[in-house]
Amino acid sequence: MKYDFTYYNPTKIHFGKDALNKLAGELAAYGENVLLVYGKGSVKRTGIYDKVVKILADANKRVTELEGIKPNPSYSQVLEGARLVRENKVDLILAVGGGSVIDCAKGISVSAYCDGDPWTKYWINFEDVTGTIVPVGSVLTMAGTGSEMNGGSVITNEDVMLKNGRVFPSSVYPKFSILDPEFTYTVPKYQMISGIFDTMSHLMEQYFSGDDDNVTDYLLEGLMRSLIVSARKACDNPTDYEARSNIMWAATLGLNTLTGVSKTQDWEVHMIEHQVGAYTDCAHGAALGVISVPYYKYIYKYGVQKFKRFAENVFDIDTAGMSDDEAALKGIDALGAFIKELGIPENLRALGVTEDMLKPIADSAVTGGGYYKMEAEDILKVLKAAF
Repeated sequence: MKYDFTYYNPTKIHFGKDALNKLAGELAAYGENVLLVYGKGSVKRTGIYDKVVKILADANKRVTELEGIKPNPSYSQVLEGARLVRENKVDLILAVGGGSVIDCAKGISVSAYCDGDPWTKYWINFEDVTGTIVPVGSVLTMAGTGSEMNGGSVITNEDVMLKNGRVFPSSVYPKFSILDPEFTYTVPKYQMISGIFDTMSHLMEQYFSGDDDNVTDYLLEGLMRSLIVSARKACDNPTDYEARSNIMWAATLGLNTLTGVSKTQDWEVHMIEHQVGAYTDCAHGAALGVISVPYYKYIYKYGVQKFKRFAENVFDIDTAGMSDDEAALKGIDALGAFIKELGIPENLRALGVTEDMLKPIADSAVTGGGYYKMEAEDILKVLKAAF
């Protein structure tokens, strides 16, 4: 382990078919005023909303609702939620939905009593959180982001065409999260595969980062192997409980900070995708899938041994007799085949990107970089290859 670290995660997880039964006990720790945050109506169509509202009513909670959270939650929705928190003296924000809803809830949590403009303070300048932090809890309905057990909050400011993310400290993490794998059956298959690849991308962003051969790398390889196996089963049978439960837990572990321990991490694929999402409002995981192979082919030479190891340990490729470059590229090709197998769109055009968007996206993307830190001209080349 090359780098020192302190690991702490305060989120309590209730996992399984009866996990929602734990919600009443969690609610007892908070005051009577709850802000219920959810998306555009799927939780109502599937009956999850009714179950949660009944539990809230039985617990004598006074509920204010904020519905219609977008797949790429907007800053205007964060501000509206912050207003509702202040006006209703909210004691708990309960997010029911996928990662976008939970990201928005965390954004509301830190913005409600922020001194100054939250966007500038938290998503541009990445300043420390000040003011009262309103507790967040979650009921997860889509696996992928890991937002249920971390401090991440990715928000789109539509006024300035920026999609920025940041990781808030552990005081902003959800206090509890309810994970019932059967709730993930309610999302369309396209959203399921988008979530699967979002998880895969999280694991790769931490794996391909220049801090090679530590315990965390072995954890990452195991999670990637498990995810690939379960993804194939879930694509064949979306109600395979074992597969969907494995995917759900892999998604949570994949970004609860454990798999980033002693790693510098990359996150370049995500930074590029954020701006693709800002311009198109496309599914996050699908865009990650389109960008990943062109990106890794662009940078693999800077970490060729790790890409060779990826081929061998994640996709079981026999690299005997191959050069390091050949082995590395075989692994990236196997990743591409897996992406195609999932049914992710083949190019950025299919996600609504037009040619005139490419340069503005490249120019506005925030750079990360593990093996190689990209400049705007590098990003533009990757985007053109993905287009």
